[in-house]
Amino acid sequence: MKTVKTPAASVVLFFVLFFLFLPLLVICLYSFNPDKGSFWTSGVSLKWYKVLFTESRALWIAFGNSLLIAVTSSVIATAVGTMASIGTKLFPFRERKIVSTLSYLPMVLPDVVIGISMLIFFSAMHIKLGLGTIFLAHVTFNLPFVYILVNAGLDEFNYSTIEAARDLGANNKQTLMRVIIPSIKPSILASFFMAFTLSLEDFLITFFVSGPGSTTLPLFVYSTIRYGISPVINALSFLIILCLLSIGWIARKHLKQIASNA
Repeated sequence: MKTVKTPAASVVLFFVLFFLFLPLLVICLYSFNPDKGSFWTSGVSLKWYKVLFTESRALWIAFGNSLLIAVTSSVIATAVGTMASIGTKLFPFRERKIVSTLSYLPMVLPDVVIGISMLIFFSAMHIKLGLGTIFLAHVTFNLPFVYILVNAGLDEFNYSTIEAARDLGANNKQTLMRVIIPSIKPSILASFFMAFTLSLEDFLITFFVSGPGSTTLPLFVYSTIRYGISPVINALSFLIILCLLSIGWIARKHLKQIASNA
């Protein structure tokens, strides 16, 4: 089906992209602003990058906590969500619809409800708030997104390959590891990056389940707002944007290679 481009569509696309990427561009530019004020009055400087790497230990600790939670919770959520999706798709059972419906609840509920309910649960179980409770919370709210994305991949899966693998003598484990998972690898990678992004930027749920010594980057930024946003945050944000763009470019190239080999 041929796509017809109209001037109105081009204008709408331009403004959508403009409003999406303008704040990122402003952050990148002001990370090189030598002045702490909101206006650029002098030349370009790497002053705030120097401060970032020499005088921002608390910021790096918060960023390290965020990175640790994001990676670990995304790995666990991707593994559990993938197995749950495969289980409900390939092994029909009577309560499958109930399980599928319940799996979507953390995604449709407001973050404040999830945060408060988890805080009440952890308090009732006498679990000390900290990085462990943040990890459990992030795994919980990431699971539905993994489940949905892997389900989308399984919808395009050719189930006749399972029968072919079994006819050739493959057992359930071999079929899973050598046929099913390689076929839905793009969906698994996409769900991991989705979970990683959601975990890295989450504030509201983390705010309720965090404890002493478990400050993440969003919580750290929030705590500094009362004194004004430090330009050091702009410098770190620019570095994070560069890293994420690099990861996205590598992942896109890898996914295109997988699709071409399929």
